[in-house]
Amino acid sequence: MAMLDFGGTEEKVVLRKEFPLKKALETLKDETIAVIGYGVQGPGQSMNLRDNGFNVIVGQRKGGASWDKAVKDGWVPGETLFPIEEAAAKGTIIQYLLSDAAQIEVWPKLKPHLTPGKALYFSHGFGITYNDQTGIHAPEGVDVILVAPKGSGTSLRRMFVAGRGLNSSYAIAQDATGRAYERVIALGIGVGSGYLFETDFKREVYSDLTGERGTLMGAIQGIFEAQYDVLRSHGHTPSEAFNETVEELTQSLMPLVAENGMDWMYANCSTTAQRGALDWKDKFRDATKPVFEDLYNSVATGKEAKRSIDSNSQPDYRVKLEAELKELQDSEMWRAGRTVRSLRPENN
Repeated sequence: MAMLDFGGTEEKVVLRKEFPLKKALETLKDETIAVIGYGVQGPGQSMNLRDNGFNVIVGQRKGGASWDKAVKDGWVPGETLFPIEEAAAKGTIIQYLLSDAAQIEVWPKLKPHLTPGKALYFSHGFGITYNDQTGIHAPEGVDVILVAPKGSGTSLRRMFVAGRGLNSSYAIAQDATGRAYERVIALGIGVGSGYLFETDFKREVYSDLTGERGTLMGAIQGIFEAQYDVLRSHGHTPSEAFNETVEELTQSLMPLVAENGMDWMYANCSTTAQRGALDWKDKFRDATKPVFEDLYNSVATGKEAKRSIDSNSQPDYRVKLEAELKELQDSEMWRAGRTVRSLRPENN
């Protein structure tokens, strides 16, 4: 384990060179990893583990679209693909990767298979942190661990295939066997993490829910809409408004930020852009910080968890969600986006 200094604050991190794949495979050589759920994180994590040489099986509801997707991805019914309870019975490490709402629903069926010595693995701290609402209380005798890739399962898989790694956090909520640390790090390496940084279940879910609702998804879409609407209301065309709001950011500027940071991106823009960005960044910070404080408080008090559980458990949730996403898809901004993307050189 390395200690890295982040501007005066030290953090524990695990690098792949410190815990190489060979060591991870040796650590879990006698384990069967049962990946429960084949939705957002399940495919990427399970296929990366499989390609890295671990003993992996998948548990999924039989007959649904996710079951069929698993079959297409090479999981064999009766050999490496099983109904959820059967996979949980076979696994010594149970990766509980169903959606938060589905975890609540399936938990009574899964819990009996958490016998002493097994490990219960999460990629989100939601179920354990808000267990007063979810009812997910891990039994004694099992390790309770977490590896949370900082991105979608699709990104995790794409980066793995490209020979890269997606950074992940890790946490241990219960070390019943004395092996929880080596198990969680081996799994983190196995699923394709770039490096692993230490957290706990509560901090993971607080930061994750804040980020999703904030700069990763909610805030960025809100800012996109605000700028696009202002440009359009002042006579700019859809193409111009979209390019100046989204396309230039995602295709030109964010890759520079990813490469060397925001300061380096600034340094590689015009002096006019630099001056304007530096002059206006504090105004945007001051305007949005109270919103982020409100958001964090909503997460910390469990309000966001309750809202998610209440809405996601409704029988018509999926229908309502599809309607909301369709409205977003059909908005002028994202219709303009489809046209702009189709005109990229690689698409012509």
